[in-house]
Amino acid sequence: MLPAASGRRWAWARTLGGLGLLALLLWLVGTGPFLAGLRLITVPALATAVAIGGVTTVCGAWRWSLVARGLGVRLPLCTAIAHCYRAVFLNATLPGGILGDVHRAVRHGRSAGDLGRGVRAVLWERTAGQVVLAVVAVVVLAAFPSPVRPYLPVVTTTLAGVGLGAALLGWVRPAGQSRWARVVRVAGADIRAGLLARRTWLGVLLASTLAVAGHLATFVLAARTAGSTAPLSLLVPLTLLALLATSIPANIAGFGPREGAAAWAFGAAGLSAAEGVATAIVYGALVLVASLPGAAVLAARRVRVPAGTR
Repeated sequence: MLPAASGRRWAWARTLGGLGLLALLLWLVGTGPFLAGLRLITVPALATAVAIGGVTTVCGAWRWSLVARGLGVRLPLCTAIAHCYRAVFLNATLPGGILGDVHRAVRHGRSAGDLGRGVRAVLWERTAGQVVLAVVAVVVLAAFPSPVRPYLPVVTTTLAGVGLGAALLGWVRPAGQSRWARVVRVAGADIRAGLLARRTWLGVLLASTLAVAGHLATFVLAARTAGSTAPLSLLVPLTLLALLATSIPANIAGFGPREGAAAWAFGAAGLSAAEGVATAIVYGALVLVASLPGAAVLAARRVRVPAGTR
């Protein structure tokens, strides 16, 4: 009961944090950037976002399928694509931004008859995606001017330490039957089989890199749609900073930290906070439209499954 209550409090804290950040942004910049960004969205921009979203969703599904296969859980690519579309839609419409991934992890684990491995497959494939995003961000932010350039040495050292720790975890096999020893052994086995295996690591790296490129392209599209004329050498680092903020699970259907990071990054780079907010708002709208096939997947399942069996 206590863990459940703690989980509910944490969920409420994340939701309220996202609401608080949005309220702060509204107080600072007003409703103008929010509404102006939405008014500027065009049909060609929506169509382009849907196409890019298809590529990124397939890449995410491919990565998930590879990791699941490495962990010994069968996951056909077509099934993974349908699950990922549904997860993207739920992430884009529900508080927290991760409930869709939780849903697909639990559902796949139950259907495969191994809930633990099903959940861990999603955990590791999402971790791989975030690591590649962080590495790409460090490279881009080091190559182009950005407000965070002075902090890159610390960030790079931290990432290197995390990578070294993960590599060591993949090969260390602690003895004993303590809970910690069992967790380390399972995590090490998962990393070796699901991420670093010869038939897996290259595909995971390629899928993750393409997915990052797709999300970045959508953010740049959002900036241009919102009216930004900044050169790509300035725009790409700023949108990467906002993209990193989407990983923070304290949002309302994706909105919150992303808009805050964009407002700060654009303002610190000599543009305007309003331009950053408008860009992030347009990005959220484009991602929502690109996720709509997931709504169709969700509706199709409800039609196929009789009401008494849900």
